[in-house]
Amino acid sequence: MPERGVSDDQPSVTVADLSDPAIAGQGIEPIDLDALQLTSVPFRARRVVVRLEGGAVVYHSTNHRIRTRTTVQGGRLAYVTFDPRAKGTVNGLPIRPELMLAVEPGTEVVFVTDAGYESITLLLPPADIRAHLRDRRREGDFHLPKGAETLQADAAMVRRLFNWGKRLVDTAARQPALFNDRKDQRAAAQVEMVETLLATLGATSDFEPTRADHAHQSQTVVVKAAEDYALSHADERVYVTDLCRAAVVSERALEYAFKEVMGLTPVAYLTRLRLHRVRQALLLATHGSTTVSAVALDWGFWHFGEFSRAYKDCFGELPSDTLRRKPSAAER
Repeated sequence: MPERGVSDDQPSVTVADLSDPAIAGQGIEPIDLDALQLTSVPFRARRVVVRLEGGAVVYHSTNHRIRTRTTVQGGRLAYVTFDPRAKGTVNGLPIRPELMLAVEPGTEVVFVTDAGYESITLLLPPADIRAHLRDRRREGDFHLPKGAETLQADAAMVRRLFNWGKRLVDTAARQPALFNDRKDQRAAAQVEMVETLLATLGATSDFEPTRADHAHQSQTVVVKAAEDYALSHADERVYVTDLCRAAVVSERALEYAFKEVMGLTPVAYLTRLRLHRVRQALLLATHGSTTVSAVALDWGFWHFGEFSRAYKDCFGELPSDTLRRKPSAAER
């Protein structure tokens, strides 16, 4: 008789084809993810999660430019690799074929990804990594990450790690029963993951940013400070002056940072951010529990005609349609 899966209510393999950024972070237990689409083309993304014996592998892809703020949950370390063709930034650093990211549990990372983006994230408890390093007498080879650390290695080594993860999730998506019903397969995949990861980490070194990298990182910090301020003052009228004060920069520097990092002006970006928050609230609302105008006012939209037009331009439907329609299984 095949063995039971990881849990009765949580299969080892979950596959989600996403068409709504407002719910992109739902149902992804290993990771807390907040997604914001930066263009108005129809949103398409794919996520595959394969839960192993203590560890997990997460695949993400998207068809256009988005911003995500991502935090690993469950006290696990995250090691992120990217498809060699992937374009975008991670905490302001341009993604390159030779780079990978090592993230301490609970650390937030900001990704801005372009069309065709693919990534593989390997999740492991810190104690597992420590035990393997100790038993191999390799504690001095490298250290566990503090915050989010960018590492570099030979591009072929990083690509090998990405390709291993991609093969695993492709197999799991086609044949989920291999992992849902077989503990021995999950354990075998866990061993392969640890061996492939440690081989790659043994060849890494700290990444040395260029002057241009430092400049782009500084712009990302400015954008994040302005976004944090806007979110914490959602029920107030927020001016560009307030954002400049929060980020401690001039209006010109604020404008330049947003255009460089997000490709939008500060006002356009924050409007899009608030539209996403309205959509999340409308999707989660139960019938008769609220109105479109009440939610719009909660997020600073008082001109309902302009709000409805902006909402439809962003999501392809009116806010009233969002509130009325029955959520899909993925949205629930």
